[in-house]
Amino acid sequence: MFWTNALSTQPSLEAAVTEVTQTIEKRLSTPADVGIFFISSAYASDYPRLVPLILEKLSLPILIGCGGAGIIGQREAEDLWEIENNPAFSLMVGCLPQVKINPFFISADSLPDLDSSPETWQALIGVSPQVKPDFILLSDAFSTRINDLLAGLDFAYPQSVKVGGLASSSLMGVAGTLFYHQNGDPQSGFYHQGTVGVAVSGDIRIDTIVAQGCRPIGQPYQVVKGERNIILELSQEGKTRSPLDWLRELMERLEESDRQLAQHSLFVGVVRDEFKQDLQPGDFLIRNLLGVDPKLGAIAIGDRVRPGQRLQFHLRDAQTSAEDLETLLKQSNPSTPIEGALMFSCLGRGQTLYQRPNFDSQLFASYFPGVSLGGFFCNGEIGPVGTETFLHGYTSVLALLRPLNSQ
Repeated sequence: MFWTNALSTQPSLEAAVTEVTQTIEKRLSTPADVGIFFISSAYASDYPRLVPLILEKLSLPILIGCGGAGIIGQREAEDLWEIENNPAFSLMVGCLPQVKINPFFISADSLPDLDSSPETWQALIGVSPQVKPDFILLSDAFSTRINDLLAGLDFAYPQSVKVGGLASSSLMGVAGTLFYHQNGDPQSGFYHQGTVGVAVSGDIRIDTIVAQGCRPIGQPYQVVKGERNIILELSQEGKTRSPLDWLRELMERLEESDRQLAQHSLFVGVVRDEFKQDLQPGDFLIRNLLGVDPKLGAIAIGDRVRPGQRLQFHLRDAQTSAEDLETLLKQSNPSTPIEGALMFSCLGRGQTLYQRPNFDSQLFASYFPGVSLGGFFCNGEIGPVGTETFLHGYTSVLALLRPLNSQ
């Protein structure tokens, strides 16, 4: 297995593609099997030319990609860069012996309903669960029915990893764009809706890191009463009160710095494992706190809730995000060496969060030196928490690409 990445910031699309493909071609000793690319929306007017231009300069039987407001990749040997709101083109290429690659494009209209059988979803993707595929997904942010897609894939492929991100744009009026090419497939082209992806099976494994970047405050509560995404009553140690009453009490106990942070960076973490008692940061699915109803004392969050679930309030800041990612990188212990990686990072991270460039990617490089990395800043990040796959926000999701078997 061999992965390599190259990044260009040339303002001309043709110059950027030429620079990247020439750099990659020099590194290849055998023909590449797949390419995954991320391109700045600064080139949006040239998007129709992009895939033919790449294929003219580098032979790739399978190629997927998407547009992004920020692009992650390598330039000048092994230096990692996060280029935000400026022209950039990043191409990740894999030589994957003993790996089966199944590319696909799925329109939103073609998704089965959620009552469909696993076999219906498997027929849509064209891959048997018996080959134990893992998935890389790039989706449109607005018309995809992405949560339905993730639920369907979890249903049909419960043992598989699903990872990826939603296309983004830094230009008003420019839609996120998806690109798909497979030799001989009439669906090859570029799209403003749907999902493109690859299912990989055989001698490959995708490990994931999902860094949600939050720290819990206070203690967990249990949902006593809720409707859809509105929480009406919470209990703790046998006492039941409205969520707003609990939150006011919690705020009074916080340090002043955390009270200030809570004015704009307060979130709710929903516990995924109902039976786990010793909760760690990775045990929560972080969701937005959407609003409060002072009359009812209710709060609304960015997910459905049901009685019996546990949740805990969380705060997010740059230091917590950095510590969370570093902890997860430290804990990562792949059984075979990582040969490449993809990073799907929220638009709210990067320089906006850290006030310095290249933070997440360089932190990755400090734990996996010399490993090729490509990625982009997303409108939403796809990755697992526990045994389910979710759409996240404000998160960095890493896909660590490695051979399944030791050489």
